[in-house]
Amino acid sequence: MTETRIDEETLADSSTTPETRGIELIDDAHRHGRARDLFFVWAAPNVSILNFTVGATLILLGLEVWQAIGVILAAATLWIFPGIIAAAGPAAGTSGSVVTRAMYGIIGNKLFVAFVGWFIGAVFLSLTWLASSFMGSDLLRRIGLDDPVWVPIGVTLVVSGITVAVAIYGHGLILRLYPAMAAVLFVIFLAATAFILPTVDWQYTAPEPLTGVALWSAISIGFTILASTPLSFINSPDIARYLPRTVKPAHIAAATALGGGIPFIIFTTIGALLATGLSGDAFDAGIDAALFDLMPTWLGPVLVLGVIVNTIALNAMTAYTSSMSLQSIGFRLRRIPATIIVGVVGTALTIYLVLSTSLLEAANLMLQFLVVVSGPAMAIFVVDLLLRRNDYNGVDLFDERRGGRFWYTGGWGLSGIIALVVGGFATAQCLATDVWAGSIAEATGYVDLSVPVGMLVSAIVYIALKFTPLGKEGRP
Repeated sequence: MTETRIDEETLADSSTTPETRGIELIDDAHRHGRARDLFFVWAAPNVSILNFTVGATLILLGLEVWQAIGVILAAATLWIFPGIIAAAGPAAGTSGSVVTRAMYGIIGNKLFVAFVGWFIGAVFLSLTWLASSFMGSDLLRRIGLDDPVWVPIGVTLVVSGITVAVAIYGHGLILRLYPAMAAVLFVIFLAATAFILPTVDWQYTAPEPLTGVALWSAISIGFTILASTPLSFINSPDIARYLPRTVKPAHIAAATALGGGIPFIIFTTIGALLATGLSGDAFDAGIDAALFDLMPTWLGPVLVLGVIVNTIALNAMTAYTSSMSLQSIGFRLRRIPATIIVGVVGTALTIYLVLSTSLLEAANLMLQFLVVVSGPAMAIFVVDLLLRRNDYNGVDLFDERRGGRFWYTGGWGLSGIIALVVGGFATAQCLATDVWAGSIAEATGYVDLSVPVGMLVSAIVYIALKFTPLGKEGRP
C-alpha cells in the first residue's frame, strides 16, 4: 500500500505560511472549520465580470428579459451539484482529484485528471485572467498607455503573479482572505449596478421576437453557456476537505451551492438588463468597454480593481486545486512547485487569447465547449457519491496495488471511463455553437440539449455498468 505522507509539522493549515499539504490525507487532528465558511469562499470567485458578459449574451441571442431571467434561474439550480460532491472532501480527507479514483480506477484516473481536470482548470484560468487583462488594458489605454501587445501582457503577468502567490499560501489564506474579498466585490459590483440600472430599457422587446424552434434554440444555447459555470466546479471537494467528518453533508452542499449561486443569479441578471440599453456598436466594442462608458471617471478604476480581485479569487482557487491534480496524475512534485507550473501554463494561454480574440467571443465559445467534459464528469461524480452514500475511505483511495479496492480492471475503472466517453459523445452531438453543431442539434433546428442529455446518458450508463463485473471493486 502506498500513501502520501509528510512530516505532520509541515502540514499546518495556516494563513501566514505557505501550505505544503497537497493530496496527503488529513487526519482528524488537523480538521477544522464550519460548513458556513464555504459560503464566502465560493461567493468571492463568483462576483464576476463574466456574469455580466454571459447575462448580456442572453439578450444578444434574441431573448426577452423575462425569458433571460428564467434561463438564469434554471441554470442556477445546477449549483447544487458542486455542493453535493463537496461533501466527498471531508469524507475522504483528500483532494477530489484523488476521490475520482473510485470512479475511474488508479490508472484511469490519471488520464481523467490530466485531460478533464486540466482542461477545465486551464479554461477558467485563461478566461478570468483574460477579463482582467482586457479591462486593465482598456483603463490604461484611457490614460495614454495604449500599446496593443505589451500592455495586456503586462497586466496579465502582474495579475497572474499575485494569483499564484495566493495559491501557494493555500487553504488557510483562502479561508481568511475570501470573506473580505467577497464583501469588497459585492460593494464594487453593486456600485457599478447603480450606474447600469438608469440605462436599462425597462420597456425592452427583442427587435425580432423569437418563436417556436428559434426561441428554444436561443433558450437552450443560453442555458448551456450558463450551465458551464457550476458544472465546471468539480474541484469543490478540495476546498471542503479540511472540515471535520462530523459536519453534515447537507450543510456543506447548501453553503457551497448558495455561495456560488446567489452572486451568479444577481450579477448575470444585471448583465442581461445592461444589454437592453446597449447598441449593436457597444456589443461590437465589448462588454468591458461598454461598462467603462457607463461609469463615472472615479468608478472605472475601482471596477477594474474589482475585476482583478475577483480574478485573483477565482484563479487562486483554480491554481490551488489544479496543483493537486498534477500530484494525483503521478508527477513527483510537491504542491508549491506544481502550483507554479499551473500558473505558467495558464499565463501562456491567456497571453495567446488576449492577443487574438475578444472577451465575449472567448467566453461564449469556451464555456459552451466546456460542458462536453464537465457535464458528464459532474454527473458521474454525483451518482457515485449517492450510490456510496458518501462513504469514501482515504486509505483505500491511496492503495495503488494490483487487486486494491479501486484497481478494477488492470487499473482502469471501465464503468466510469465508458460512461464519461459515451456521455461526452452524446453531449457533443447535442451541442450547437458557431463552429460546431452536433448531428442531433442540427436535426432539432439547433436546439442545444447538450447539458441534460449528456448528464443523463452518463448517469444511466454509469449506474448500469456499476452493477456489472466492470464496476466490481477489490477487497477494501
